[in-house]
Amino acid sequence: MGKARILYIEDEASLGKIVRDTLVKLGYEVRWETDGAKVIPALDEFRPDVCVLDIMLPNIDGYSLCRTIRGMYRTLPVIFLTAKAETTDLVAGFEAGGTDYVKKPFSIEELIARIENQIYLMTGHRKALPDSEPVGIGKFTLEPGTYELRSPEGSISLSNRDMQVLRLLHANRNRVILRKDLLMSVWGDDSYFNSRNLDVYIRKIRGYLRDDQSVKIITLKGNGYLFIVP
Repeated sequence: MGKARILYIEDEASLGKIVRDTLVKLGYEVRWETDGAKVIPALDEFRPDVCVLDIMLPNIDGYSLCRTIRGMYRTLPVIFLTAKAETTDLVAGFEAGGTDYVKKPFSIEELIARIENQIYLMTGHRKALPDSEPVGIGKFTLEPGTYELRSPEGSISLSNRDMQVLRLLHANRNRVILRKDLLMSVWGDDSYFNSRNLDVYIRKIRGYLRDDQSVKIITLKGNGYLFIVP
């Protein structure tokens, strides 16, 4: 199977752009729509493997849209994005034809796991995540499959958050990645608490990479980061 095709319906512009751009960087083919009226034509043109659908949309709610999708494409997985946590809302989503849901705020990693699970349920094949191949970072090799950062001097075990932050920095290497984009992609919101957490992880990753002076994480105050890799 080649790139998984994701039809993503979200009317919130800032969130939609972050999610779309991050999924594309991680190896997915994404079509993002903000208008529910354009979804049905997009289904025929794009032929997605998975539909990711926000419940709260202008003009048409996600439940109604899902029922229409389900009437036309009986087996297409539909993952609802919802800020609603009541059991009745979740039941309504499944009754409308949804196959899974993700609660807002969410991390990109959770969304990817849900997408890949739906593809596995459809095909019976669990493929590796788009970024599972080893990645060279200067003298280091990042091993997403084993959560390790290797160098001639040895191996460093990474936490899940270490891996998320480092792989997003690498996906945006040698160009600016906005602080807010990092926060939204990894934590799902840019609260003060999460912002302080990000500072901790940036310091940790700098420490991991300190043996290679050609690899740098430059903080652009009030803006974001520049991850320099030769």
